[in-house]
Amino acid sequence: MDLTNQRRMAADLLKCGLHRVYMNPNSLEDISEAVTRGDVKKLIKDGVIKARQKAGISNGRLKYASEQRAAGKRKGHGSRKGAKFARYPRKRRWINTIRPIRRTLMEYRSKGMITPETFRTYYLQASSGSFRSVNHLKNQILTAKAFVKLPEEGGK
Repeated sequence: MDLTNQRRMAADLLKCGLHRVYMNPNSLEDISEAVTRGDVKKLIKDGVIKARQKAGISNGRLKYASEQRAAGKRKGHGSRKGAKFARYPRKRRWINTIRPIRRTLMEYRSKGMITPETFRTYYLQASSGSFRSVNHLKNQILTAKAFVKLPEEGGK
């Protein structure tokens, strides 16, 4: 039996292509009797005619790869496309180094661990890039015995 007309109307009503229209093989007699758009609409409402799901591209492999990258894998020489400082710019490295150092210095000054004069000298040294990290700064202050009162270790 020829159901091209019904398929065309169903595609129009379902807002999909002709190939995505699914017609229940058990109800082909009812479908062939549907002549008007209203009849086809009723069959769609009853679930005899449906639109097949759109075929898509799976994101499974992408998710798996991104999870691995988050864990630090797939970052070897063969996967790198930019130069060293294009991937992690000098400025970003500097920002990630200087902010914690300045924060630590300000914390020491506010708690009265170092004098404002000492703060100023170490702040200027930090700005010139003298300290690699917060630990390096702490060691420098300790060796210079610049602490007015020592910080409590442990934190608990």
